[in-house]
This record gives sequence, structure tokens and C-alpha cells, in this order.
Amino acid sequence: MGNNKTRLRPETLIELTKQTDFSEQEIQEWYKGFLKDCPSGFLSVEEFKKIYNNFFPYGDASKFAEHVFRTFDANHDGNIDFREFLCALSITSRGKLEDKLRWAFNMYDVDGNGFVSRAEMLEIVSAIYKMVGSVMRMADDEATPEKRTDKIFRNMDKNNDDNISLEGWQIKEKNNHFILFYSILEFIEGAKGDPSIVRLLQFDPSSNN
Repeated sequence: MGNNKTRLRPETLIELTKQTDFSEQEIQEWYKGFLKDCPSGFLSVEEFKKIYNNFFPYGDASKFAEHVFRTFDANHDGNIDFREFLCALSITSRGKLEDKLRWAFNMYDVDGNGFVSRAEMLEIVSAIYKMVGSVMRMADDEATPEKRTDKIFRNMDKNNDDNISLEGWQIKEKNNHFILFYSILEFIEGAKGDPSIVRLLQFDPSSNN
């Protein structure tokens, strides 16, 4: 009986292998660990903050953890279940660069309006700086959250409207054929041009340029 509790139903396992880049064995192992840490089957924001603070003991990770939690919590019910946890983990750990950046964009887009404003970027960057504390050495032009935000916007906000947009694939039908128009993504293209942004958006503040 206890063994069944720590194993996913076959149909759920099949769904998760399709939704993530994990194998069945890996998913079962993650599920066991998830239930060990979260016997209720759900992870609360307070528990999530404790995890982040344990990883970053020299700073205050609480605010950043709240933003990451919001992005993990796909249905916005205030808890992270195993499916949400695994899907987010799959993107952030094994997803393609574009997938990771799209996921990160959703975190930076605090109000969910489809744009990252300068104020939203500053809010997230400030949370990251609080989290890493004095452990991470910054270049002069990144010495403060404000300077870091200015640098990101110089590289990514090509039309200088103080907003960074992310547009997806657009499918239009013309002459009975589907033509795929891929718009240039300010967010992705800008990030690719600046490895430090990629590092920052991939939640790896412990590595330096």
C-alpha cells in the first residue's frame, strides 16, 4: 500500500513523459523525492522560500523565490503540485534555450500583460541581488540592480519603449498554404547577444561572466 502511494498511476506517467524530457524512471524518482519533502502532494510558497533560502544562506532569497513560485504555479491556485513542479523543472533544466527564456519571460512579466517593463525587470533583478548577497562579484556597470537593469534594456529594448516584448509564432493562411512567420523576439535575440543575460535568466547567479 505504501509502495503504491509513492508510485504514479501508469496513465499519469505516460502523460508526464510526453509533457517533459524525463524518462519514466526519472519521473518516478522525482515523484518519490517530491512526496518525501511534500507529503501532502503540494508545495506551498513558504516551503518554497525555505528551500531557496537554504541554497542561498548569505542573502535573502524570499522575494526571488516568490517570483519563481508564481511561474511554477501554472494554475495560480497558490500551491505547486507534482505535475507543475516537473514540467517547470523539465524546461529550466533540459529545455532548449528558447524554451528557458520564454519560461523566464513569464517570470519577469510580473503583471502578465505580455511585456516586461523596466519596473518589472528592476523588481526581479533586485530580488536576485538580495538573494546572492555579497557572494557574487559584479562588474562596475552591474554594481547595482539599477545599473544591471539599464544594461539589460540597452541590449534588449531595441525600440526604446521601456518594454520588452515576446511574440510567438504566427500562423497565417495564404493561398491555401500555412506560412509560418517568426517574428524577431526582442527578449530572446537580446539575451542571445549577451551571455550574462542568459546566465541571469537561467537562474544561475552563482557563475560569473
